[in-house]
Formats: sequence, structure tokens, C-alpha cells
Amino acid sequence: MSKEYLHGFDKKEQDRLYRQAKFLENIIFSDIDFSYAENLLEVGCGVGAQSEILLRRFPNLNLTGIELSDNQLERAKDHLSDLQYAEGRYELLNMDAKDMDFKAGERFDAAYLCWVLEHIPNPVDVLSEVRRVLIPGSVVYVNEVLNSSFFVEPYSPNVLKYWMHFNDLQYEMGGDPFIGAKLGNLLQSLGYANIKTSIKTIHLDNRNPVKRAQMIEYWTNLLLSAVNNLLESEHIKEESVQKVKDELKIVGKDPNAVFYYSFVQAQAYTA
Repeated sequence: MSKEYLHGFDKKEQDRLYRQAKFLENIIFSDIDFSYAENLLEVGCGVGAQSEILLRRFPNLNLTGIELSDNQLERAKDHLSDLQYAEGRYELLNMDAKDMDFKAGERFDAAYLCWVLEHIPNPVDVLSEVRRVLIPGSVVYVNEVLNSSFFVEPYSPNVLKYWMHFNDLQYEMGGDPFIGAKLGNLLQSLGYANIKTSIKTIHLDNRNPVKRAQMIEYWTNLLLSAVNNLLESEHIKEESVQKVKDELKIVGKDPNAVFYYSFVQAQAYTA
């Protein structure tokens, strides 16, 4: 992950990442299978939120996580050290995903990337390095955003304007808020084989009001995690933040509210 990060690195944001991982766990991992893997490379492990889930779901897995941010890495080490089931099964390293200190095809038989490429300039360089260090025939799973899919009802113009600024800033920081739609092309261009992409959709309405309320609360926290960077870059003003909060409260209380968002999950193999 880039040292310049849209959401910031403070404790509040780190705590949000743990909640996010647990909240989205079932939909992310419904089609992921690392049962036959022994040594997994997690690229951009961050605070270890996904690492925790991987180690719990796949008890025969050994995990090596790499992360560029010292701040995130220290939090990950503290977090995983408290998990008894993870003891002796992971290694966390400060490393640039575009220039990994691993020999080619020697150690890893699987790789996992989640919400990482969206923050990295030239993500093809990362996927190329992943392919280099994996044993031929290894499986790779990538989860990535498709921010153009976001929709809420009632209509919330200030939320949508804020979301556009959110995406614009991510572009300016070298990221790509729509990279999920491009995963197939990226993987194919690098020679990955058996590439599959699936659209994971979160569509919540009156049929599941409890989950809908939880999602709106989660999404509010996600949006507001970028407030400081948006203000500092002068993409928004203070009064815009309050309007966004007010509209999201209205959405949260509306008996006919709708939430919709899709992301892309890719599965591929090294040739």
C-alpha cells in the first residue's frame, strides 16, 4: 500500500478496518478457497484485519504479509499476537509490493490482495511481482472496488457530490477507485491463466432492514474516514461534511431506504 493513503493511519481508521473486515467477511470469502495452499502471500496486509480471517478460516495455512506502512504493520503485529490460533503461522514484513525480497517461484503457492491495488500507482507492477514470486500453478484472489456502482435511496445529492470528490482525490493520490472492472485485463496482460471475475453485490432494502441499517452506518464511517484528506486538499469545505452527515441520517431513518454497492473479485492462476 502507498505511504500516502486516502483514509489515513490514525487509530480510529485502523479500528474501522477491523470492523470492515468482519462486516464483509461472508460476502468476500463465500467463493475463496485456500484449502490446498500451504504458504500464502498477503500483499498489503495493513493492520492484519484480513490476515486474522485467513488464518482462522484456513487452519493449515502459513501466511506471510507484506506492508509498506510501518504504522499499519506494528498494529498488525500487536493484533495477531493476541490470537492463539495464529501463533507460529505468520510473518509480517515491511516491504514494497513492487519490489519484493523473495526469490522467484520458490516459496509461495497462493496470494491474496484485498482493497490494495486501488491505492497503488501502476498496479500492474504489483501483480507482475506477485506472479514472479509464486510457484507456477498457484492461485491468486484479488478483491477490488468499483465505486461507480454506489447508490442510496432517498436521493442524497450532497453524499453523491462528496463521493465524486472522494474518488477524484483517490485518483490524484495515484489510486484508482474503479480498478475492479479492470482486473481481468490486468491479469491477462501479465500472463495469468484461468482468470475468472465475479461481481459481488450488496443490495439492501426493506427485505433486510437490520442489515441495511448496519451497512449505512458502516458506509457512513467509510465516507467520513477521508474527511481530513478531503479538507486539506480543498476538495470539500466544512459545511459540506455536515450536509453529508445530515443526508446519511435521513437515509438511515427512512423506512424505504435502499443501499447498493458492487465490487469485483478475481481469481487467477500463475502459469
